[in-house]
Amino acid sequence: MAGIRVGIIGGTGLGEALGAGKAEPHFIETPFGPPAGPLLTTELEGVPVVLLARNGAGAQFGPTRVPYRANLFALKVLGVTHVLACGTVGSLREHIHPRHLVIPDQVIDRTYRRPCTFYDELAVHVEMANPFCETLRQVLAGAAEGNSTVVHPQGTYVCIEGPALSTRAESLMYRSWGGDLIGMTVMPEAKLAREAELHYALVALPAAYDSWKLTPSSEPDEINTAILENLQAVNASGLALIRRALSRVATAPVACRCDSALALGIWSDRNRIPNEVCARLRPLLGKYLPPEVV
Repeated sequence: MAGIRVGIIGGTGLGEALGAGKAEPHFIETPFGPPAGPLLTTELEGVPVVLLARNGAGAQFGPTRVPYRANLFALKVLGVTHVLACGTVGSLREHIHPRHLVIPDQVIDRTYRRPCTFYDELAVHVEMANPFCETLRQVLAGAAEGNSTVVHPQGTYVCIEGPALSTRAESLMYRSWGGDLIGMTVMPEAKLAREAELHYALVALPAAYDSWKLTPSSEPDEINTAILENLQAVNASGLALIRRALSRVATAPVACRCDSALALGIWSDRNRIPNEVCARLRPLLGKYLPPEVV
């Protein structure tokens, strides 16, 4: 367990939903502004964890305005090594029913208004062929064995900009591309986690079918009630899966290079990086910089 600290990213009331006990709040200032809210450190299943509500208290931030860079930077500052995230999605496939869980393995990024790198002043190119940590994905899959909730061990997540939901034509197009899920928050979160050399995996929470699937004529209030009930149920299932996975994280064999993603990713001449940039990004770049500027 030495050196392992797990960040858990979810919605408002994350600590209460996980049954966390007393937690210590941390208000972290980052070069990218403040994170969405205080980060809470505590212990779950004997594992030190840091809890973060992605969208802030009461879903303060819409998907485009979430301070993704500040969120991930703050987790890194607090010593987080692994991130287990969850997020609501729509289903693009008949067999992925609302209230099922999905551990996605691929992403199609359709966002275009969000800062998507820590390294605006450098040439940094991390490898993203497999956007999720395979080690953590296998941990989640193992924790799902014997689960009463159906857990799909893979899927392609289409991340749209939002905040509006997709049209039916768009939804059908995403299906033709091979998309299985549609949501608004995994990008740039997964990219930034890789740039911060964090192991990152997601539990996707389908609350409804996306607009490709025509719904029977129903009153809007009935549809909204059903979606909210699905969301409450699938969120509880997703967090229960994450909690079961925690004790497995430290013992999982490391079969990926997430924690050395920058080793071949920094293309800038490290001796020419301005000292001010080195100081500002030290939590991310420190081990790759010449000693005199660290």
